[in-house]
Amino acid sequence: MKRYILFVLLTICTLNAFAQSSMTDTQVMEFVQKEHKRGTSQAQIVTKLMQSGVDISQIRRVRDTYEKMQKGNAAFGATTEKTAADRSRTNNGQLHPGKSRRQIADATLDSYNTEEQEVNRYSDGRVSANRSWTNTYDENDGEYLKMQEEMNAWMPQDTATMYNNLLKQLSRNRKKVWGRDIFNNKSLSFEPNMNMALPRNYRIGPGDAVFIDVYGASQKSYQTTVAPDGIITLDGFGPIQVSGLTVAQANSRIREKLGRRYSSSSIRLSVGQTHTIMVNVVGEVKTPGTYTLSAFATVFNALYMAGGIGELGTLRNIKVYRGGSLISTVDVYDFLRRGHLTGNVRLADNDVIVVGPYEMLAQVSGKVKRPMFYEMKRGESLGTLISYAGGFAGDAYTRSVRVRRKTGRQYSIFNVNEFDMRSFRVSDEDSVSVDSVIPRYENMVEVKGAVFRPGMYEVGGRINSVRGLIEAADGLTEAAFSPHAVLHRKKADRTLEVISVDVDGILTGRVADIPLQNEDVLFIPTKTEVQEQQTITIHGEVLYPGVYKYADNESLEDFILQAGGLKQTASTVRVDVSRRISNPQALAPDSVIARTYSFSLRDGFVIDGAPGFVLEPFDEVYVRKSPGTNVQQNVSIEGEVVFAGNYTLTSRRMRLSDIFKAAGGGTELAYIKGARLERRPTPSERLRMEAAYKMQQEQQRKNMIDLAVKTKNATIVQAVQENDKKTQEKFQVPDSYPVGIELDKAIANPGGDEDVLLREGDRIIVPQYNGTVKINGAVMYPNTVGYVEGKSVAYYIDQAGGFASDAKKSNTYILYMNGMLAKVGHNAKVRPGCEIIVPTKIQSRMSLAETLSVGSSAASIAAVIATIASLLK
Repeated sequence: MKRYILFVLLTICTLNAFAQSSMTDTQVMEFVQKEHKRGTSQAQIVTKLMQSGVDISQIRRVRDTYEKMQKGNAAFGATTEKTAADRSRTNNGQLHPGKSRRQIADATLDSYNTEEQEVNRYSDGRVSANRSWTNTYDENDGEYLKMQEEMNAWMPQDTATMYNNLLKQLSRNRKKVWGRDIFNNKSLSFEPNMNMALPRNYRIGPGDAVFIDVYGASQKSYQTTVAPDGIITLDGFGPIQVSGLTVAQANSRIREKLGRRYSSSSIRLSVGQTHTIMVNVVGEVKTPGTYTLSAFATVFNALYMAGGIGELGTLRNIKVYRGGSLISTVDVYDFLRRGHLTGNVRLADNDVIVVGPYEMLAQVSGKVKRPMFYEMKRGESLGTLISYAGGFAGDAYTRSVRVRRKTGRQYSIFNVNEFDMRSFRVSDEDSVSVDSVIPRYENMVEVKGAVFRPGMYEVGGRINSVRGLIEAADGLTEAAFSPHAVLHRKKADRTLEVISVDVDGILTGRVADIPLQNEDVLFIPTKTEVQEQQTITIHGEVLYPGVYKYADNESLEDFILQAGGLKQTASTVRVDVSRRISNPQALAPDSVIARTYSFSLRDGFVIDGAPGFVLEPFDEVYVRKSPGTNVQQNVSIEGEVVFAGNYTLTSRRMRLSDIFKAAGGGTELAYIKGARLERRPTPSERLRMEAAYKMQQEQQRKNMIDLAVKTKNATIVQAVQENDKKTQEKFQVPDSYPVGIELDKAIANPGGDEDVLLREGDRIIVPQYNGTVKINGAVMYPNTVGYVEGKSVAYYIDQAGGFASDAKKSNTYILYMNGMLAKVGHNAKVRPGCEIIVPTKIQSRMSLAETLSVGSSAASIAAVIATIASLLK
């Protein structure tokens, strides 16, 4: 935004209104700035500008001003000074192809004017201020596209516009020709070396900085610049003509003029900053025109300044004319392939560079190192084209190359073998395809499995049979199952057949060896692969229960030690081992499916059971937990007790009254009747709560669908479908749930029904006395009031302004501090600290649309389901 503000200030100072537009250049920039802040897209800004009569020439004018400001040229007061002692040279020509076009004469814009005349349909190529525009513009409209392109240089684009412009750019660059982008690469400027020694044939011209040094008997230095008429003027010597002279010739003339005064001294002339030249670049370049370049500029430098070669331009036959005569022909491919700069001559003033259209383009695809389009000369061969593409890739099929050619009426195919590639001539628009090698082998066999060196081998010589292949693989491993191996062989139709191989018989000479064929694969299994993996398993009170690999002669004691030994909680009076029953020759099922062995242990050794018992494959060992071992289980008691904190359950029969007594009883402020119990759910309770929630949700969904069927309302069906598409969050079971208790009765009658048994994780809270009653729900004014002994529920409802109009009076209930509930009308009494809750009556007359709107405003579809389900009651 800073550059927008700076730009606006500059345009206010430097620009005036133009007659063909209803907006001045300053107003254009102010409008762009305002619309950009408002988030208007670039396409919309362009449309609004065109509606106001702004044409492409005005957009360019505004853009040019911005670019001049960015570049900091002389028009905005930017100057560069050199000290008198600084004799180094700088590139005093134009520096960038994108800006050079906008800094040269009107002749450079002729190509644009021609295009504008075609799309504007106006004789002078400009848009009248009274031109009538429609509200929108076709994206293919010529002027509309040009204005967007011009604004891209200084106005940020929205994402959609950038994406569309990128797609258009990609479509324009579909035919990528090797070398065509070398002169529009920002990383390559081709700027000449300005501080090299002057060439011997360099001729001094207007604008050259000349330094004359006198040394020896006299010491004197002169610094001057060659005037436009070719003369330098020295104090005391007058004008001296040096234009057109080489440096050596100029030295002789200076010595001739100054020699009489400095006869005993040496005189030397040198050139500092050189003059510039004007060079014309025409033809198929991005920006043809006249360019001001350094005197050291070459052809490549000029092509870079012209924006590079156009889509129709040649890279192989660029011509340079001087004084009407051809002095050089440039082939860029010589530079790209071999680094040759033969044709890249140094330019002189008024040289003309002509880039004609290309002669031939040929495409190479497939298995070459650089598949793309290449420009070819007449008479160049297919072999030359392949070399331009970097040669064949490593997996290329080089014996034959396929060429598709347009013959004027239809296509023709040529298959050029490797010996004819140097003689086969390429034509324009030829398409060359290089295939890859066939993914097959012609001399390969492979061995897999239980050999020391599995892999592929060359068939032939000593590896021509199964025995030779196994010997080449350094033989069989110890785990090899040699009586039976498998040889996979491909038949003539490439289908597989299997040949059984007795490897042991072949190696011992009992059976005949089997000759190998190309692409045979020999698989030698291991002993473990031909039989089920043998394991043993241990469960229960050991450090590392799990499945272990079977080993011969392993005893029960060995296996327990392998599993880390017994835990402290393990029972040593009974360890069981179960063993499967297997009879592979049985003809009918047996009623006995397993056999069990029991053992007693002492110090890790068997003292009772089958003597010398050894485990067999697939045995399972069970180490039971001792029933006499228990870990500590804690409960907590908080609030108004003497010794609050955690307590360990000393027995399975410990109750509320026991913990209250262990905590020293209640304090003076304790409200025993309000004590409550919070309990952590067990895993089974968690499962039941999740299942109940799921059933409730399914029932609500079913009710909603039933209502949709009854009312034939598509809105409800759509709501159900949308809800089904959403990922439902898993129901989170709470960490604890309240248990209603009456601690006062438990203390009065220890061990009675009110004296609840405790379990691990229970949390008992004994509160202070709370002398208030809360009234909530469908009352006129939910309120909290003081407790008055003996007052009924009606008294407290009146304290809240009475029932609301939607109150469901018959369902009023009381929630006590101890977590218990009581329904009013069932002799429920008000106690200190309780809460009276009046439920809300469902509005049965609510319309379906109102019901859905209520549900939609909620965060979950469950609210919709619950509301609609209530209509069915």
